[in-house]
Amino acid sequence: MYKNYKETTKNILLTLFTIGAITVAATSPYFLINIARAIRKNKRYIKKEIEERKIARALDRLKNNRLIIICEKEGKFIVELTDKGRRKIKEIQLDNMKIEKPVTWDRKWRVVVFDIPDKYKKRARDALREKLQRMKFYRLQKSVWVNPYPCEKEIHFLCKLFGITPFVNIIIADNIYNDIKLRKYFGLF
Repeated sequence: MYKNYKETTKNILLTLFTIGAITVAATSPYFLINIARAIRKNKRYIKKEIEERKIARALDRLKNNRLIIICEKEGKFIVELTDKGRRKIKEIQLDNMKIEKPVTWDRKWRVVVFDIPDKYKKRARDALREKLQRMKFYRLQKSVWVNPYPCEKEIHFLCKLFGITPFVNIIIADNIYNDIKLRKYFGLF
């Protein structure tokens, strides 16, 4: 699983996902170093102090694991994600997902309610529960989870990823009766 990948390798995958493909001239026998230089220009994920050789080794591992392809076209090398690489990106995004806490609370509760049939998607339901718990949602009932912060994008991403969109709903409520436990859990006093 991707958790075994080092941070540099994950960041290269995220960079490729963000910028699409990388193209470099095929004039040098050290084309991986040239690709590493092109990747390092993207400062969002790759820190400037990471050595080009380290990036080149990570690229080689990604190629060997079939997460990227490096092909030559018209005198240039092109680096792109494979389908397997795109799946790894989704796993990385899932692992890194968290609910951002705004400076001020809008005084609305986000209630995630789901009824996922056992025979249909038991594993997806369990994965959704686990992810909600890891994202610090409050479990109001077995299939009812609450969070005070905007989280609609994250929930829609999870539903799409797990294939459970028809079984999940998000309710935005102004108040929940006797919400003292919730306010205490989220530190909203």
